[in-house]
Amino acid sequence: MAESDDPFSLFATWFAEAERGEPNDPNGMVLATATPDGRPSARMVLLKGWDRDGFVFYTNLESRKGLELRANRAVALLFHWKSLRRQVRIEGEAALVSDAEADAYFVTRPRLSRLGAWASDQSRKLESRAALVARAAALEVRYAVTDIPRPPHWSGYRVRPEMFEFWQDMPFRLHDRTIYKRVEDSWQLEKLYP
Repeated sequence: MAESDDPFSLFATWFAEAERGEPNDPNGMVLATATPDGRPSARMVLLKGWDRDGFVFYTNLESRKGLELRANRAVALLFHWKSLRRQVRIEGEAALVSDAEADAYFVTRPRLSRLGAWASDQSRKLESRAALVARAAALEVRYAVTDIPRPPHWSGYRVRPEMFEFWQDMPFRLHDRTIYKRVEDSWQLEKLYP
């Protein structure tokens, strides 16, 4: 693997290759959070944007992950592109995106996804599937001729990386592992044993 002094440039290269070669959701990533007492929790989310300021995903702020992020902003992300035999781990801190950014993204979502953001009390007990369907149907009527506003409990987070690890599968399990650690405004590069 050719090394770059810049983890964002390397991520851009790998992500572009994943977009061309990974058959399903190349933007799918594991988001790991922790409860205030340190119990870990992980789930798949979709990367909806990224730049040098961080990696953005959206969620219900009252969901389990939203509550965990409110209590503990330290997170880890994991991209695993199985067909490319690569993964990227990112550790950092999550912060809410601006309301303007969340609003701009929300209007790009399909109509039913926007209704779903209102209909779902994500991560809370669901009495019956029929109750969820009825709630969605009522919202469909309510917003039949008007725009669907972004719910106040729905927004995005930007994860500002403090560490990247790029892992590339190699023969005989002699994998290539490269770590980038943020040191003030630059990145320190290290190699790790597999």
